[in-house]
Amino acid sequence: MAENSLLEKVLSLQDKFASLQEQLTSPEVMSDMKKYVQLNKDYKQLEPIIKTGLEYKRMLDNLASAKDVFMNEKDDELKEMAREEMTEIQEKLPKMEDDIKLMLIPADPDDAKNAMVEIRGGTGGDEAAIFAGDLFRMYQHFAESRGWKLEVSDQAPGTAGGFKQIVFKLSSATEGVYGIMKYESGVHRVQRVPQTETQGRIQTSAASVAVFPEAGEFDVTIDPNDIRKDLFCASGPGGQGVNTTYSAVRLTHIPTGIVVQCQEERSQLKNAERAMEELRSRIYNMEHQKYLDEIAAKRKTMVSTGDRSAKIRTYNYPQGRVTDHRTGWSMYNLPVFMDGDIFECIEQLQIAENAERLKEAA
Repeated sequence: MAENSLLEKVLSLQDKFASLQEQLTSPEVMSDMKKYVQLNKDYKQLEPIIKTGLEYKRMLDNLASAKDVFMNEKDDELKEMAREEMTEIQEKLPKMEDDIKLMLIPADPDDAKNAMVEIRGGTGGDEAAIFAGDLFRMYQHFAESRGWKLEVSDQAPGTAGGFKQIVFKLSSATEGVYGIMKYESGVHRVQRVPQTETQGRIQTSAASVAVFPEAGEFDVTIDPNDIRKDLFCASGPGGQGVNTTYSAVRLTHIPTGIVVQCQEERSQLKNAERAMEELRSRIYNMEHQKYLDEIAAKRKTMVSTGDRSAKIRTYNYPQGRVTDHRTGWSMYNLPVFMDGDIFECIEQLQIAENAERLKEAA
């Protein structure tokens, strides 16, 4: 039976799971931090599969017991209780089987990471920068609603408000931020009467959002000799002395030409640490992009993360509507969406992607 085959796949991972548990407590592994981090990551990926698999086995055992009672018991009351239990279990099994199938498909290993986000004003001049600021506030409110931490590392304000560019990190100790935020990568288009428009005409502007996983200390090895470090006076907010001390840091990775900078902290040391975090993540993302390109060729819902020039969403202010072009999902309460209530849209993308992953595994 298909259910037995699925159970066998899960139970076959038990030995590996037990081995990981044993290795994680060994002094040899604990003294090698890089190895420990990787093994711990593998352990956490297997843990929910094993837990769900054991619950699935328990339900199958209960179903078999209920069937036995129903077939062989003469007491009508006991037979009826067994029939009800059989019905209840059979209703739950398909959902659990789909959950296990999804768990058995290798997930993006970066889903559990924190996320680096870059928003750039695109076509539309001042209005595009204003819209980039609106998107930043939307993500800021979304992060607050989920208890995430948001740290800005660099920003270039627009001349009429908003941002020409803003880079920030979203982090959480309890859930994978990148696995949720990755669906936001792409071009966001807005249709509205700009603040700068005097004739009341509706214009179309755009801002691009790039989301990539934050690379950990052990994900990327960077030779210090490959980095050029420049110090300069910060130009953004920061209080007294911000423009008179060389606290801002710019790092250039010579082999790749990647340049990052941070000027949001008053401390040069903290700015240097934040800039190094972003540099690691951008270098890591160059390799990660190859993985995204492979997925983009298979799944229409992931095309935005494979091609950041793809138009993924339209925000139509006259109609009060937001539409995601990957799933066709729309919401006619744009103010609420712009206030950070975006998870329903992301959830639809997750559902669509999971459906495609199940097709791949079939």
